[in-house]
Amino acid sequence: MSRVCELTGKKAMVGNNVSHAMNKTKRKFDANLIKKRFYIPEEDKWVTLRVSTSALKTINKIGITAALKEAKAKGFLK
Repeated sequence: MSRVCELTGKKAMVGNNVSHAMNKTKRKFDANLIKKRFYIPEEDKWVTLRVSTSALKTINKIGITAALKEAKAKGFLK
């Protein structure tokens, strides 16, 4: 399973490790993802989503229903 947020589409970025001598080697910055269960009262069911912590803050702010609707509109959720 790829490490991609199901609501925002955030995924790993590529960058460099930089030593004190300015030597650069490639590295990967993974998205900060957690697996979380959410209750959707409109459908009276629980869903498990793999979301980034920034998406979790958005869910706390606007609600799970609005966040799911927004993700579907952007094409991240089917």
